[in-house]
Amino acid sequence: MLITELKNKETILSLITGKVFIINCHGCKEIRFPEHEAEALQKELQESGNVTGILTTDYICNPDYLKQRFAKHEAEIEAADMILVFSCGVGVQTVAAYFENKRVCAACDTYALPGYQGVTPLEHDCDQCGECYLNITGGICPLTACSKSLVNGQCGGAKNGMCEVDPNMECGWERIYQRLKKVGRLDALKCPVQVRNYATDPDK
Repeated sequence: MLITELKNKETILSLITGKVFIINCHGCKEIRFPEHEAEALQKELQESGNVTGILTTDYICNPDYLKQRFAKHEAEIEAADMILVFSCGVGVQTVAAYFENKRVCAACDTYALPGYQGVTPLEHDCDQCGECYLNITGGICPLTACSKSLVNGQCGGAKNGMCEVDPNMECGWERIYQRLKKVGRLDALKCPVQVRNYATDPDK
C-alpha cells in the first residue's frame, strides 16, 4: 500500500509562482490521500485569487482517462502558470509527462506500506522513498529514471543520451535536463547538492 503525506505548508507555498491549477487524486483504494488537510490548504490558496481551477478525480496515473478529464478544464489549465498535484509520485509524473511545456509540482511525499501496491498501466515508477525530488527534477524521478539512482546529476557515463548500465534505457538525468530546459527551469540545477535522507526510506 501507499500513503501520501502533504509536504509542509511553507514548502508548498514556496513552489507557487503566478497562477496555479490544482489536481487532486483521491487514488485507488490502496492509496491514502490526506483529503481534509489538502482541502484546507487549497481553500486558503483559492482565497488568494491565484487558483484558476481545481480538478478532483482518481486514477490520474491512467493517461487516457486523465485526458478526458483535462478536456473539461482546458481553459483553466491554459490560464495557469503551473500545475500543483496532490497525489502519489506516479500521478505527478503522469501529469508532468502530459504537460511537457508547463511546470508541474508535487504537493505530497509518498511512503510505502507493506502489502499490495496498486496498479498503474504506465512505466512511470515511484520509489515511495518519502522524500520526493520531483519538484527539483522537472517531474522525472531520479531514483527510478536513473539506473544508479543518482540524486545530484548524471554520472558522466551516458553516451548519446543512453544509459551506460542499460544501453536500451535513456539517461534519466539527460531527460531531466531536457525537461527543465523546456519549461525554463534550468536554474533548479544550480541548487546545492541534495543530501539524501535515507531515514525516510523503509528499505534502507
